Amino acid sequence: MDSAATRRFIDALWDDSIVPELVEYIRIPNKSPAFDADWESHGYMEDAVSLIVRWCREYALPDMELEVVRLAGRTPLIYLDVPGTGDDGGDRCVLLYGHLDKQPEMQGWRDGLGPWTPVIEDGRLYGRGGADDGYAAFASLAAIHALREQGVPHARCVIVIEACEESGSYDLPHYLDALAPRIGNPDLVVCLDSGCGNYDQLWCTTSLRGMAAGDLTVEVLREGVHSGDAGGIVPSSFRILRQLLSRLEDEASGRILDACFQVDIPEQRVAQAGHAARVLGDGLYTRFPFIDGAGPSGSDGAEMVLDRTWRPALEITGAAGIPSLEAAGNVARPMTAIRLSVRLPPTCDAEAASGRLKSLLESDPPNGARVSFHAEMAADGWSAPPVSDWLAASVGAASKEFFGRDAVYMGEGGTIPFMAMLGEKYPESEFLITGVLGPESNAHGPNEFLDIPTGKRITACASRVLRDHYLHCK
Repeated sequence: MDSAATRRFIDALWDDSIVPELVEYIRIPNKSPAFDADWESHGYMEDAVSLIVRWCREYALPDMELEVVRLAGRTPLIYLDVPGTGDDGGDRCVLLYGHLDKQPEMQGWRDGLGPWTPVIEDGRLYGRGGADDGYAAFASLAAIHALREQGVPHARCVIVIEACEESGSYDLPHYLDALAPRIGNPDLVVCLDSGCGNYDQLWCTTSLRGMAAGDLTVEVLREGVHSGDAGGIVPSSFRILRQLLSRLEDEASGRILDACFQVDIPEQRVAQAGHAARVLGDGLYTRFPFIDGAGPSGSDGAEMVLDRTWRPALEITGAAGIPSLEAAGNVARPMTAIRLSVRLPPTCDAEAASGRLKSLLESDPPNGARVSFHAEMAADGWSAPPVSDWLAASVGAASKEFFGRDAVYMGEGGTIPFMAMLGEKYPESEFLITGVLGPESNAHGPNEFLDIPTGKRITACASRVLRDHYLHCK
């Protein structure tokens, strides 16, 4: 494998074809079903599927199978099956994963940018979904193309692109079951939907947190009343809500109090967190857009990495029953509702945590208020199996080859439900989890961008790992 030739081929393919396609992909508001209940009638998901399928057909490899698989009542899934090459190339299988659905718009995009307005600026492609995770389908097929261009053998590769990941991948298990005879038993899974601590080296994700999310509603009145008349007699629904949250979280430190949400952190993950913290330095927290004077919750780098990857955390992501400032009056509001998102440690049981969340918040409501918690999502996290010698050597060499620096292993704070599903379904598989979501890339938020040079390098690294996988299995 000629590294320079690989780099030239992938750079040209990205510049001439992949980036223009991603520009068009960003224009499509194909929000995940959780954020667009009428996704099917709107047709945006179908537009995104058609765009990716058209490109994959244009760059189809000999004997490649491509199908849009459709199960009744579910989001579509793109399935590609690329035959292996070389001696015994078809006896092994690599599964490459990505998704094409997107998060909603969010507010706060800076002037000239928007979720469905692609802008290329300083090597970064701004817009919703390019980095999370529209590039994955293109990069996966491009990595295989780079090997074929040089006649370098590889094992059979299956590419799966789902359309439900941002909603918790609830459709994916049904597709994995339906496609099980065709997929077989992959011995390597490559996922390009994760993050990177910087754009200077290859980052390998060792764990992902789970999530328990839902809506908490507190009701005290049948209708709003004058705040001067009610104040001092009618308990505030907001105050009661604060009391309930204090059962879950220490408001001074942000620490989650209940033991159901805690796990023992493996020693290897503690060591990896320390190494990642040393590599990142203050970049661990300066990458976030703090306002002047604000700063991180902690001061010890290794502990902050563990707080982000192996400890639970609460965020309020939405609210109801609270008028805008412009519409606010002197009224004691009848109810307050919020959406809770609790990130869970990788090995925490999400269903048990969700059940505990409900009982913790609903039991013994203050002042006899009507309190209800409606669970929206319970997704397990994932912790990778030990990295084999061949994969560690391949990842290290790929990072040196295409980034010029050593690879780094670190957990991620987000949730990719696919990984827990695959880890359970294919317990013997090895995993390479990486991605382009680095400092300020802001997935799910305003000003999301894809760092194009990093996308190219990760594609080249995936190509190198596919080559090394074949040699290891030969």
